[in-house]
Amino acid sequence: MSYHPFQREFPIILASQSPRRKQLLEWAHIPFDVVLHPTDESYPGGLAPREIAEHIALEKARAVAQQGYQQRIVLAADTVVVLDGDIIGKPVDRADALHILGRLSGRTHHVITGVAILHEQRSLVFADETEVQFHPLSSDQLEFYVDTYKPYDKAGAYAIQEWIGVAGIAGIKGDFYNVMGLPVSRVIHALETF
Repeated sequence: MSYHPFQREFPIILASQSPRRKQLLEWAHIPFDVVLHPTDESYPGGLAPREIAEHIALEKARAVAQQGYQQRIVLAADTVVVLDGDIIGKPVDRADALHILGRLSGRTHHVITGVAILHEQRSLVFADETEVQFHPLSSDQLEFYVDTYKPYDKAGAYAIQEWIGVAGIAGIKGDFYNVMGLPVSRVIHALETF
């Protein structure tokens, strides 16, 4: 019998517009359809960063499942970047992106991706955490990256698979793909249980 990575009668539903998450599922040979629904990404006070990522992922998954997709497996994720206990979101403009990257330069931060998988009455929610250490980067290097790659849609103002990951990252501890936006190996194993 020949092996196929992931076979289902219907593709899963990916509740995300992230091109990186789409790419990771394609690499994993997981068939999927993208369905989006506006979601409030606020969260209750007092949550730890890991709980925040899980909460937002679950809200994204529920919002899509409630649009008539309860019979399908719905996958959603949310990634947060944490430095000194502070969550660093997406930059609002060029100056903000440079400020964020200046804070990350020469330091170690954490990337946490919350994942929610829903199917009928079942749900699985978890988070994966990766430690990322940056080399010290000059203002010229930061300006080059921001002006070339315009990382305004990325938490922490960077994508590890772009130039800054090649030239600026001294090391990581944990799942590389988690930093891209989805701990895909863990997701594969979770989907197999569904």
